Amino acid sequence: MSNSQGKHFGQTSGGEPTLPHGTANDQRAAGFIPVVTDDPSSKGAAGAGARSSRHGRRMKSDNYRETDPYDLSGRRSRDPRKRRNRIISTVLFIVGIVLIVVAAGLYGYSQWQYHEQDVENEKLATYATVDDEGNQPPVVDWAGLKAVNPEVVGWVQIPNTVVSFPVYQASDNDKYLHTNAEGTYSLGGQVFMDYQNQAPGMLDQQTIIYGHHLRNGAMFKPIADMDNQEAFDSVSTVWYVTEDANYELEPLFLYYTDENDTNVRVFDWSSDDEFHLYLSDLLAKAVTSRSDASELIGKTSHVLTLCTCNYIDGYGRTILVCVPKSEVAS
Repeated sequence: MSNSQGKHFGQTSGGEPTLPHGTANDQRAAGFIPVVTDDPSSKGAAGAGARSSRHGRRMKSDNYRETDPYDLSGRRSRDPRKRRNRIISTVLFIVGIVLIVVAAGLYGYSQWQYHEQDVENEKLATYATVDDEGNQPPVVDWAGLKAVNPEVVGWVQIPNTVVSFPVYQASDNDKYLHTNAEGTYSLGGQVFMDYQNQAPGMLDQQTIIYGHHLRNGAMFKPIADMDNQEAFDSVSTVWYVTEDANYELEPLFLYYTDENDTNVRVFDWSSDDEFHLYLSDLLAKAVTSRSDASELIGKTSHVLTLCTCNYIDGYGRTILVCVPKSEVAS
């Protein structure tokens, strides 16, 4: 074979053996890879550490780190650090998917609970005919309500809001927190009167009615919104009706407190003066109020207090104190 042929097929210009593409692929399949080595003879004119064009061969089973820049086959690297990173990435991906699924499930469940509460409230609303403008008291089907639950004692309505609910009273203040009128679990329970009040209400100097403030705007949410003076001023009437009496009231003031404030649950005082002093102390920490609240306190003998939760600073209470219009009329 001529020198030109040898140079073309099997030798470099320096006489080193070369591999045609087919032969290189065969050797790679057999477990060899080409590696670039430092040629000590090349140091000098080309500078220290210069690379030689001479190629060698090593078995993949040798103790070395694979650095072949031509390995584009998609085979996984044997570098343990890369393998560990792949495992960590896979685990994090799976955990992320699980968290997304769990979050979606919890959100869906909470929305379903809100829906079920709305269905229950709408069902009970059919037992009363209400005047949305508040000019007339609600007309209640007491026989129908008692057939569903005999513990019903009254009906509370704030015109032009979603507040229009039957009021129940149990032997404690826990039952109706998460129990509906039919006796099954519900997120918002039912609106209820304090168990220490005299039924059907407005017989003690202070009657307290509780209701949840749900984040979807249901139940007593409009009461929580009355911490804005404009919203407070927009409410001129609150109705509380029983089988025997109708009470037309108006908001006096609203204040915040915490869930451990035992001063809230006082129902009667030894004198009107003590009662008025109690109300004046609460007015001093009011968030919103009537401009003439202080004057009206001296005229009233009873209040209806509507209590709901708030999320302003942890888990607190928003309390709206209302007075009978008949007692404070000029």
